[in-house]
Amino acid sequence: MKIEKIHHVAYRCKDAKETVEWYGRMLKMDFVLAIAEDLVPSTKEPDPYMHVFLDAGGGNVLAFFELPTRPPMGRDPNTPEWVQHIAFRVKDRAELLEFKAHLEANGVNVLGVTDHGAFHSIYFFDPNGHRVELACPDPDEAAMLERMDEVKWKMLEDWSKTKRAPKHAAFIHQREFS
Repeated sequence: MKIEKIHHVAYRCKDAKETVEWYGRMLKMDFVLAIAEDLVPSTKEPDPYMHVFLDAGGGNVLAFFELPTRPPMGRDPNTPEWVQHIAFRVKDRAELLEFKAHLEANGVNVLGVTDHGAFHSIYFFDPNGHRVELACPDPDEAAMLERMDEVKWKMLEDWSKTKRAPKHAAFIHQREFS
């Protein structure tokens, strides 16, 4: 048995129409499906909702639920807002910069470009308060990932023991990956 891929990822939204239009306008995602129900199929619970699906490229689907009878959505107050996000890959740095300019020209506050070594990212929030990341590969991505692959288990083991960033050479020389 093996998972083939993610079928879709679903988040809650404040307004399904606004969300579909924003993702179409800002991230060029096509609107592919809408499902409106008054009864939750899995639980049979009466709870009207609108479920919308967007094409996130490469067979990936981003979905949202609008739940009009539920209290307003919130966040986990114990988790920093930078932690929970969804990241989308773009072709290269030129396209990343094009998206950054497009978003900023449309009033979206964009953080970055941030260099993560093997990839570079920009960050922003959608109209629902979800953090979104666009990432492009570094030109040396393959070599960097190969080196990072060599130390991943050591880093994980060190972290599990200390809950601190590992102090071995591959981590200390992180700039080598930047």
